[in-house]
Amino acid sequence: MTTDDFMPKLYKNSSAEGLVSCSAPSNIALVKYWGKHPNQIPANPSISFTLENCKTQTNLRFQKNNQSSWSFEVFLEGKSTEAFKPKIQTFFERIQKYVPFIRHYDFIIETTNSFPHSSGIASSASGFSALAYALMQIEEILSPDMDRGFFNKKASFLSRLGSGSACRSIEGDLIVWGQHPLIENSSDLYGIKYPNHVHKNFRNFHDTILLVDKGEKKVSSSIGHGLMHNHPYAKARFTQATDNLSKLIAVFDSGDLEMFIEIVESEALSLHAMMMSSNPYYLLMKSNTLNIINAIWDFRKQTGIAVCFTLDAGANVHMLYPDFAAEPVRAFIETELVKFCQNEHYIHDKLGLGAKLL
Repeated sequence: MTTDDFMPKLYKNSSAEGLVSCSAPSNIALVKYWGKHPNQIPANPSISFTLENCKTQTNLRFQKNNQSSWSFEVFLEGKSTEAFKPKIQTFFERIQKYVPFIRHYDFIIETTNSFPHSSGIASSASGFSALAYALMQIEEILSPDMDRGFFNKKASFLSRLGSGSACRSIEGDLIVWGQHPLIENSSDLYGIKYPNHVHKNFRNFHDTILLVDKGEKKVSSSIGHGLMHNHPYAKARFTQATDNLSKLIAVFDSGDLEMFIEIVESEALSLHAMMMSSNPYYLLMKSNTLNIINAIWDFRKQTGIAVCFTLDAGANVHMLYPDFAAEPVRAFIETELVKFCQNEHYIHDKLGLGAKLL
């Protein structure tokens, strides 16, 4: 598909006002997306687990106006939030030709997160995917014969224009974004459900997020992506990510947890290596991030249990483990790792199926 395929035909219906409510989860990348081309096109393909519990719920109220431009108000946790408006304004400007109905409505966006905002749990991913999914619900009211497969592709396409990783949150539970020569129908424009065989070892996978730091990141992901331009190791990094995704195809097919761990942890450390070697350089990991990583390595060596870590663009640690290892891993968290978490906070999560209408 091309961008032209997302240009709408004439709408059959009209709606003066209404309310749509939906939720969309965050996701955790196994192969990381870091660096992009214009129009939110990824510099390398990525693959992620869609989460279940870490999600954004959005109520989108809309009322038709007599103008040819939109207006909107944003409320986070019931409070008017001016800080979000510039990003949403940019998002609306990017998507208006694909959902032209927005030019004729005033919107009230009410959003809540089930997790701390700006804490490395990809709140922009869940937030923009929820908003895009809600806008597509309105478009479905205007074009009720829309195919569900197309609905999801366009929701993912729109999400990407708000936050790149948001396009991986529309569906679940394993999502590929970015063209890859060995993955059929993969696209830079939207995420797709991983189409190949997945071994039972990867069903019902768990992700416990250890909240090392719940504060605002010192360097935003948008700035971090920009620093990949002219980065001395960027080309090698993009090749590495593509190669790691190729390796994961065999891993998912065979159920090889040892190789899965090797790839996922390498990807996490490579992501942060790009931050530490950019110009200007910066560091998002904290001392307790390293304490947790070392404790996980020791635990895995001592027990042989298939648990690993990954990191997003922040200090928090995502512990990934199969369902059959849940009991000993959670006991380990309670006895050894909770002391490294801010206020002893962590979130148990698992694989989910993506956005849904409420």
